[in-house]
Amino acid sequence: MESATGERIEANRSRRLIELAERFGAHNYHPLDVVIERGEGIWVWDADGRKYVDCLSAYSALNQGHCHPAIIQALVEQSRHLTLTSRAFHNAEMGPFLEELCDYVGMEMALPMNTGAEAVETAIKTVRKWGYTYKGVPDDKAEIIVCEGNFHGRTTTIVGFSSDTQYQEGFGPFTPGFTIIPYGDAEALRKAITPHTVGFLVEPIQGEGGVMVPPAGYLRETKQICETQRVLFVADEIQTAFGRTGRRLCCDHEDVAPDVIILGKALGGGVYPVSAVCASREILGVFRPGDHGSTFGGNPLAAAVARAALRVLREERLAERAAELGPYFMEQLRAIESPVVEQVRGKGLLVGVVIKEEAGPARPFCEALREEGILAKETHGQVIRFAPPLVIGREEIDWILARVRKVLPQ
Repeated sequence: MESATGERIEANRSRRLIELAERFGAHNYHPLDVVIERGEGIWVWDADGRKYVDCLSAYSALNQGHCHPAIIQALVEQSRHLTLTSRAFHNAEMGPFLEELCDYVGMEMALPMNTGAEAVETAIKTVRKWGYTYKGVPDDKAEIIVCEGNFHGRTTTIVGFSSDTQYQEGFGPFTPGFTIIPYGDAEALRKAITPHTVGFLVEPIQGEGGVMVPPAGYLRETKQICETQRVLFVADEIQTAFGRTGRRLCCDHEDVAPDVIILGKALGGGVYPVSAVCASREILGVFRPGDHGSTFGGNPLAAAVARAALRVLREERLAERAAELGPYFMEQLRAIESPVVEQVRGKGLLVGVVIKEEAGPARPFCEALREEGILAKETHGQVIRFAPPLVIGREEIDWILARVRKVLPQ
């Protein structure tokens, strides 16, 4: 058998690779039965040579597409010079990276980490210490308000303030100091704030929660509440930043400037894990040497990759592309008028197709899409999430739509 590139490959290789992963790997994921071996732009090929369009983008980590040449070039060139120093020493890439990142998000300082969960943990520590240092909250009394349906990561502290019982079952006891309120309800935030509240941690759109878009004006109103009550507005933009929703940050849609921005995913261009917390000099200035750190955070390889990832976003105007194609994609999806579809929602190229409960879960539809050459993934049982790389074009959107129409009954 030959692959799409003409290489000889073993028949049914994907099946054997899946068997190996299932035998030797912990079963903490339920992936679709496809083994991706190669990627380029919006396209991927499996181990048996079949071609698919990637409509998940590694949960928005691949906004710039698979193996973008400029980002790969930065990775290769930097790997020949220096890959890691730890923060025991300065390195020549980190300073320029932090300057460019701060310029991109309009902040004064950034603290680099590796994964999104690490960045969220960093933000939690930051706002707590700010509360003790500047707001005068008594020691060990700081409170952070979060929202139902949130997904901020998988660490013990983070799952402790999840409203999804599966994320918590068997992992307690959990860290105290968090209050959960309904998502999209500004008045609930106002009522939940106490003199000990130091931060409001919120996703501008809840991606893992089912592509939940809050009511118009919600971000602006909650930011005003936070300002009035001297509470830090902390935006988790790990999945929504870097053009995914059609703007630089999702908060930009309501002209909201967060006090703290949590970033990850596409900051590494789908090539290397890079995350960061960005804030003012007052807020991130609470840290002293020894308070916080990471061996790999801000390493030269990560910094070089992230600088290239930011350049691609700007030079290829990927946010503008999402702003143009996202509404078209959603409009065409809504026009399908399938009896199994309850709603199409989203912003930019972060789109959720909600399957009615009486039609069964979303996963069989994702499996049918896979057979048509589209890789999408269900979330929260009933939602098919579409989030293709932002390098996609209208012709390719139309290619996807033609196959979605075949899968969704009309």
